[in-house]
Amino acid sequence: MSPASDTDREQPCVTSPAPTGLSSQEATKRLTQYGPNEPAPIKGGAAITELLLLFFNPLVIILLIASLVSVILGNAADAVIIFVLVLLGVSINFAQTYRSQRAVAKLREGVTPTATVLRDRTWQEINRREVVPGDLVRVSAGDMIPADGKLIEASDLYVQQAALTGESLPVEKSAGVREGSATTGPESPNLIFLGTSVVSGTGTAVIVTTASRTAFGAIAERLVMRPEETEFEHSMKRFGLLITRSVFFLVLFILAVRVALHKDAYES
Repeated sequence: MSPASDTDREQPCVTSPAPTGLSSQEATKRLTQYGPNEPAPIKGGAAITELLLLFFNPLVIILLIASLVSVILGNAADAVIIFVLVLLGVSINFAQTYRSQRAVAKLREGVTPTATVLRDRTWQEINRREVVPGDLVRVSAGDMIPADGKLIEASDLYVQQAALTGESLPVEKSAGVREGSATTGPESPNLIFLGTSVVSGTGTAVIVTTASRTAFGAIAERLVMRPEETEFEHSMKRFGLLITRSVFFLVLFILAVRVALHKDAYES
């Protein structure tokens, strides 16, 4: 899925701003409506939750029960081996989740903490979290774009978009749309995006989307999202449930037969 399609989703309707920009009162209202301009929400305790969910796999439960039974029967060595194998498997899966969360953290750190916006008829330096749709922002060489926006002024503006497209060379941006050029996505000459940086020139843009509704935010959101269960994982879960049911009824059958034959129940 291209960044353009993610950006187009859930775009708030923003009217053309006045040359004076937004008032502080209107900006506060929009901040309440659209929320802080954060590329991805911080999900506290997500790693711990993911770790606990890994232990609810049917095969993991069977192995843990087997380890417990081995301890009860005095086979400590078998119990340790089984438990180590379970920990190894869970640790590998958890490491993959942790790497995804670290990737999101690095994305967040790579976004500029401040932005220059026109508020109450004056240019102000504000926290990036306070940028809202409809804000007029000014960018220059060395700045990072605080949110997705549409250029209304540009002078020799070149933007590095490697974070979105992977392209190593800067892309020229302008206020107008040239004939035959793309009208959406990073290829559009008059659109700038959160997470990209200004290499040279200056520009003024009206912010269109913020937070997770931006192309950059959509990428960060996918990194923290729990992936859908694959067909292989689904099959393994069904197989684990089948094994669990089979072992349960087999144990009951063996126990019933040995008890009927007057064998020791504990030994059974």
